Amino acid sequence: MPCLSAQTSHRLLDNPALNIVLYQPEIPANTGNIARLCGAAEMRLHLIHPLGFKVDDKHLKRAGLDYWREVDVHRHASFDAFLNYTNGKGNFFVFSRHATDLYTQADVVHGDYLLFGKESAGLPLSIRKAYPCFSIPIWGNVRSLNLSTAAGIVAYHFLHRMGKF
Repeated sequence: MPCLSAQTSHRLLDNPALNIVLYQPEIPANTGNIARLCGAAEMRLHLIHPLGFKVDDKHLKRAGLDYWREVDVHRHASFDAFLNYTNGKGNFFVFSRHATDLYTQADVVHGDYLLFGKESAGLPLSIRKAYPCFSIPIWGNVRSLNLSTAAGIVAYHFLHRMGKF
């Protein structure tokens, strides 16, 4: 089944400016925060299974608070199912701490997909090699940024470049 019905999805967006894609997310609070981000900026959220939590997890709902009705969520059984769903529409941009090109160099346009990996392992090398891959600079001695922080940084950057604000 390419797209699973999402119980939390109440609002369906006709033409979202961006799509946030989470590949096998593991931490419910991160996904809840990103869902809130998507609701606030009218972006579509895609969750690629397996998830590291149940969609009725109290931490997921707490992070999203009462905003879930404002989020257009699509759940996909696998990465291949997600690819079938997109049917070649929109460009994919991958974000990884392993990339050398900065996210500010990506040429994202309306309708594109911003793909983030799971918290513990990121994205598989095969996905990082298949699509343009970008990083967010880190100057301090930490290995990565929190997933919801990274999604917020790049999403709002590209929305700004598109003239959304």
